[in-house]
Amino acid sequence: MSRTDPRVTLPQIPDPRKPANDAGRPAINGDDGTPGFGVYLHWPFCAAKCPYCDFNSHVRHGGVDQSAYAAAFQREIAHMRALSGPREVTSIFIGGGTPSLMDPETVAAVLDAVAGAWHVPEGIEITMEANPSSVEASRFRGYRAAGVNRVSMGVQALNDKDLKFLGRLHSVTEALTAIDLAREIFPRMSFDLIYARPDQKPDHWAKELEQAIALAADHLSLYQLTIEEGTPFFGLRQAGKLHVPDGEHSAELYELTQDVTAQYGLPAYEISNHARPGAESRHNLTYWRYGDYAGIGPGAHGRLKTGNLKLATATERRPEGWLEMVGTSGHGIAETEELDAVTQSDEMLLMGLRLTEGIDLDRWKKLSGRDLDADQVDFLTSLNLIERIGRNRLRCTPQGMLVLDAVVADLAF
Repeated sequence: MSRTDPRVTLPQIPDPRKPANDAGRPAINGDDGTPGFGVYLHWPFCAAKCPYCDFNSHVRHGGVDQSAYAAAFQREIAHMRALSGPREVTSIFIGGGTPSLMDPETVAAVLDAVAGAWHVPEGIEITMEANPSSVEASRFRGYRAAGVNRVSMGVQALNDKDLKFLGRLHSVTEALTAIDLAREIFPRMSFDLIYARPDQKPDHWAKELEQAIALAADHLSLYQLTIEEGTPFFGLRQAGKLHVPDGEHSAELYELTQDVTAQYGLPAYEISNHARPGAESRHNLTYWRYGDYAGIGPGAHGRLKTGNLKLATATERRPEGWLEMVGTSGHGIAETEELDAVTQSDEMLLMGLRLTEGIDLDRWKKLSGRDLDADQVDFLTSLNLIERIGRNRLRCTPQGMLVLDAVVADLAF
């Protein structure tokens, strides 16, 4: 595949719901339309903190005792199993932080613990986030042997100037090498890009996006740069030293993103995620369809049904504090909240309207105990911000996606 001409013919990607016929790779579970039950494992350590990042990530120059953390993950997994009861896992996601700083043996130990706690069918989607430095990419074969069958890489930009601006430690050359290796080793691969960067012009973004599509296998995550309070970028913007595109310019870049990805066969299935039909992230669909998931590791969040209750859980953010709590109590859960019907229905709206498939109104009514306000629905429909699909689904229009927060606020009361 040429890297100089982004308008190359893209390869045919096999349907992930069908058994693979290469190297005996197992099939990856397809989307059956249900929310499912996911397991999220958070590895909180990074080699460096990116200036835009507000995730729970920590730098430890003195190294990390991976065996101690693996043992703590095993204990917290057992506790989450006690809360959830027996469940069939539909997807596993190892996020961070930088999970590709984990030794393959650590990944294997944690995945084995998940399989020991719940029923994990063969071939389900097991995703791991990775940074594309040459050192981490060399571990890919070990992660594949441990059970990972989908990798999501934090590429973020395809030019070295913007990579440096974003605080990334890899070069474009390293990113391209890692992408090639990931496509060789893993049945599925995705990578992230950040757009709406300072001084980014639409034609430049279109060319970068076309290059990314030519490199991608079946999935891209494309996020607008947002300046989060508490990050270095926030301080720079407050001081007048950082200028990002305004709302109108950002909207233009967003609409361009939708047009280009659709043109090349990776339409949006969620506001920031694009995939070939059948290659959507099964794990992320669990979140957006308001399914249950166990959040394990420092700073992980979860939504678990236990008995007749739905619990929101959040673990201790500080890695060392979490490790101590697990050692003392068998888990690091710092916050637990029982979610009432109103909260659950509002969360379902907030998550589900991010999807191009929208929400199931029958399921929403069963959860909330009421119908959406008909006058409000008619009003937003008249503004071409939402639309009905068939009898029982509601979704945002492309125009509505641009003001998604306002649409959700108008529908929820």
